[in-house]
Amino acid sequence: MSYLYNNLTAMERIGRARSALVTALLFCALNLHAGAAASHGPHGKPLESAAASSGSSAESSREQKPEARTSIPDIVAVNQEGKTISFYSDLVKGKVVIISFVFTNCRLVCPLQGASLARLQAALGDRLGREVNLISISMDPEADTPARLKAWGAQFGLKPGWTLVTGAKSEIDKVAIALTGAQVTRGEHSPAIFIGNAEKGRWIRCYGLADPERFLKLIEEVSSGSSTGK
Repeated sequence: MSYLYNNLTAMERIGRARSALVTALLFCALNLHAGAAASHGPHGKPLESAAASSGSSAESSREQKPEARTSIPDIVAVNQEGKTISFYSDLVKGKVVIISFVFTNCRLVCPLQGASLARLQAALGDRLGREVNLISISMDPEADTPARLKAWGAQFGLKPGWTLVTGAKSEIDKVAIALTGAQVTRGEHSPAIFIGNAEKGRWIRCYGLADPERFLKLIEEVSSGSSTGK
């Protein structure tokens, strides 16, 4: 099974993951306990009940504005090139950021979320890395080496401006706690991402498989403070 999977193309992997996700969602609809678990964020923190305004039934998995006091720590981390970075100073300061949580062995949510962010990467064009940074943080930093993250990102055409982050778990946990209230834990998780402007204190937690147009509207909201009509 592992040999066959490893020889699939990235798009075949994404297709299989999408089919598996549909199956899982159907199962959750029949299982009250599973359905309750599915309504939680990437680390078990419940999402608020306000539905996303796009009208998609999938995107009704919630959007939330965390409190403005959300403070991102300037941890020491490592990017996919093996370079030591200061998380806030190098990636967050002065930018709008889209932060997701992934791990390279994930076979369900992460490939779908990677494909979604790849579409956003293309939609951003030359704004990527200049005005907006995409940041994907490993939920399994002890196993996800820079090389493994780089190989994962290559499946989605990673460009400068989309940074994959690993490092000491104690450091990664500080960022996870600031955004989610819990430490990173490898395992099943919902496709939640965080769009924010730290200097203006504006943060939105939203559905991570949305269309690029939805993400672009939320990026404009945290940039300017204008309403997107949710």
